[in-house]
Amino acid sequence: MIRSAAAGCARVLLAALAAFSAPAGAQGAPAAWPQKSVRVVVPFAAGGNTDGIARIAAERLSQVFGQQFVVENRTGAGGAIAAELVARAPADGYTLFVSSVAQLAVLPAMQPVGYDPVRDFAPISILGSNPLVLGVSPALMPALSLRELIDYVKARPGRVAYASGGTGSLSHLVMVMLIQRAGLQMEHVNYKGGAPAMVDLLGAQVPMYFGNVSDYIAHAQSARLRLLATSGERRAESFPDLPTVAESGFPGFRVVTWNGLLAPARTPPPILARLEAEAVRLARDPAVRQRLREIGVEAIGSGSAEFADTLRSDGRALAEAVRMAGIRPERN
Repeated sequence: MIRSAAAGCARVLLAALAAFSAPAGAQGAPAAWPQKSVRVVVPFAAGGNTDGIARIAAERLSQVFGQQFVVENRTGAGGAIAAELVARAPADGYTLFVSSVAQLAVLPAMQPVGYDPVRDFAPISILGSNPLVLGVSPALMPALSLRELIDYVKARPGRVAYASGGTGSLSHLVMVMLIQRAGLQMEHVNYKGGAPAMVDLLGAQVPMYFGNVSDYIAHAQSARLRLLATSGERRAESFPDLPTVAESGFPGFRVVTWNGLLAPARTPPPILARLEAEAVRLARDPAVRQRLREIGVEAIGSGSAEFADTLRSDGRALAEAVRMAGIRPERN
């Protein structure tokens, strides 16, 4: 009887210790997650870089967790509709968000949005990133380097134009930041998206355009283009011979577009930790890195703390670029 009672007490003690230490019991996390499909909200239509990154990640997460991670494209308001949807979703691990830098670091500086980019989301990992590439039309711009371009523009204040994919787009804001750093005066030609800007650059209708790496990959060898620089802190994997703006005389210059995985704030930490670990593992997979490279994206797989720091720092820098561009925030 004494041995039986002692064994029973030991079992109770072990069960209590397990319940106390099990991370899934904290903050309402389910004992086994996921127990059903998980939706992965994307703020753009199918076919673009953000959608491609989300689908690559969803495919791997489905394999790892044994449940379907289903990409859901929610367009509208520059991605603000999707962001607000995720911010208001239950914090149970069954709604995730693959966002671009625009929804979290640019839109809140330009217009009222129904979410706070810092308080309403739990950053998990930056999945991929790429700088922007400054391309020029040789027919309109004789410069062979960024320094020569700046000298050319300075000699013609207000008479040289640049294209962008729209007011407040990264292709616009990166040029605003370069103009401010270099002390230039230029004319802004505003297009509705990067595709028409690229068409007119190739057609020698505009002299220069700062576009995504993916915009330039298919045309990199074209005689109708000359590539001068990239906007990241280091050289782009897709264009390793192309200097950065920082290398070309503007130390510290950095503007990149990134896509990150987030969840609603207050999602249980054990779920966030599992997703973060898999996102890091995903980015280290050579096959995944190659798939991303093919669409002009460099795999990152950052930790959540690094993502949170990037979100705050890019939010401040791009909000300042919005101010420098003279974009007045809309009011309700």
